[in-house]
Amino acid sequence: MVENGHHHHNHNHHPPAVVAAPPMIHGPLGAARGPAYPPAEQLTSLNYCIHSNPSWPQTVLLGFQHYIVMLGSVVMIATRLVPRMGGNHEDKARVIQTVLFMSGLNTLLQTLIGNRLPTVMGPSFAYILSVLAIINDFADEDFSSAHQRFEHTIRAIQGALIISSFVNIIIGFSRAWGDFTKFFSPVVIVAYVCVVGLGLFGRGFPELGNCVEIGLPMLIFLVVFQQYLKRLHHRANSILERFALLFCIALVWAFAAILTVAGAYNNVGEQTRLSCRTDRSYLIESAPWVKISYPFQWGTPIFRASHVFGMMGAALVSTVESTGTFYAASRFAGATPPPAHVISRSIGFQGIGQLFDGIFGSIVGNTASVENVGLLGLTHVGSRRVVQVSAAFMLFFSIFGKFGAFFASIPLPIFAAIYCVLYGLVAAVGVTFIQFTNNNSMRNIYILGSSLFLGISISQYFVMNTDYARSGEGPVRSNGGWFNDILNTIFSSPPTVAMMVGTLLDNTLDAHDAHDDRGVPWWKPFQHRKGDGRNEEFYSFPLRINEYMPRRYL
Repeated sequence: MVENGHHHHNHNHHPPAVVAAPPMIHGPLGAARGPAYPPAEQLTSLNYCIHSNPSWPQTVLLGFQHYIVMLGSVVMIATRLVPRMGGNHEDKARVIQTVLFMSGLNTLLQTLIGNRLPTVMGPSFAYILSVLAIINDFADEDFSSAHQRFEHTIRAIQGALIISSFVNIIIGFSRAWGDFTKFFSPVVIVAYVCVVGLGLFGRGFPELGNCVEIGLPMLIFLVVFQQYLKRLHHRANSILERFALLFCIALVWAFAAILTVAGAYNNVGEQTRLSCRTDRSYLIESAPWVKISYPFQWGTPIFRASHVFGMMGAALVSTVESTGTFYAASRFAGATPPPAHVISRSIGFQGIGQLFDGIFGSIVGNTASVENVGLLGLTHVGSRRVVQVSAAFMLFFSIFGKFGAFFASIPLPIFAAIYCVLYGLVAAVGVTFIQFTNNNSMRNIYILGSSLFLGISISQYFVMNTDYARSGEGPVRSNGGWFNDILNTIFSSPPTVAMMVGTLLDNTLDAHDAHDDRGVPWWKPFQHRKGDGRNEEFYSFPLRINEYMPRRYL
């Protein structure tokens, strides 16, 4: 005040005080350019989730579509193995019927009291190395006929499947496998599920390339019909979204039949004829009209320790591959990730399924079908009932052989074109788990990169150095044949390698300090029976089965 008294003439002309500008609050980079999407525990764009069902006509058609999709792997495995065993076209038709019958039973077992997810249980490629080792064991033995060689070989496969099934039964019902999955975090799951899809690239375009004039149109038509044409009219949207696959198969299959009848493949190589012609499978002529698979239909199983140990490696690999497929299926079905106790009981029941595979005379063990999980994403229908209806189709066509053989004669490049889309969807759904982790953590980026690359690269080394054509020997060649089979089988599986690398790195590299970055706070509630209220909703048993099941093991 005193100072102002000396300057009366300036009292009313004081310059205004400069007000400091409020500090600018910087949003995340790019926040002004578009919305940020919060993590979503369940996919919201599904038309039907795990316990909602389409109308019965649509359910039946969708179930038939699942049956057609799983048929490719059945035919591929039988075509690859039965001739090597000495089997003829009739033997191949019977093997396909048996595998279909067991796939139907195992699918019903899993959807009713196993994982409760809409997963088709089909034949597993993981067993091929072990089966080839059994075939080569009898290569130098004399048999009175090729058919006798076939029966002797399949009885040895039966024995190995029966004993090795106890690996899955024990690690499942003892809860050991479920307890192991508690070491997973979303960082591990991203690479694990991704490689479940990406690791099957060899069954995609390389198989399609065996008959480009059929496979490529199938791939193009599927993308155009299912993704583009459905947007032309609102009424066409739901029909093409769900059933475009069936339309495209019928269209391209008819085209392949026309090329066959017109003589387009009369003067081509044997491999092209086998891949392209619609009459080269000889299944329709060879399959019986009616045939029911029954226990020990090939004779008494043959038990050899070396065969059993080799098959144990395949049983472990099928466990790993199924578990990764279950996580993908839960996402496409609109369910939460399966808790540890559900994973345990599903693997236990997978072991029981393999025991039945051996008893009924299937050629390989069972695993969750990756392509059928991709079909859940393609159709936006994750209904459990649809998959149960598909199991009914498997059982029906396994009994009425001529009808089943008709669809089994679809050329394999058509299936390969379908796989190009379906396997990609499974790989992509694995990427969605990254939203629950810190995407900008260099630690997480390192683990993801290592798991993804080594999962594909190591397995590819083993596959490239395995003699599938003759001996079935892989890079591991010690004096113990069963030891070689176990290691070669394990390291030929991309999901198994990715899971091992990811789990090891994620639990040893600053695991405690990076607790939140790894996504553990989000993941942990889903690992326990009571951790999230939705666990019981999605994974509890139907009807009153809960009252009769021993909860200690389930």
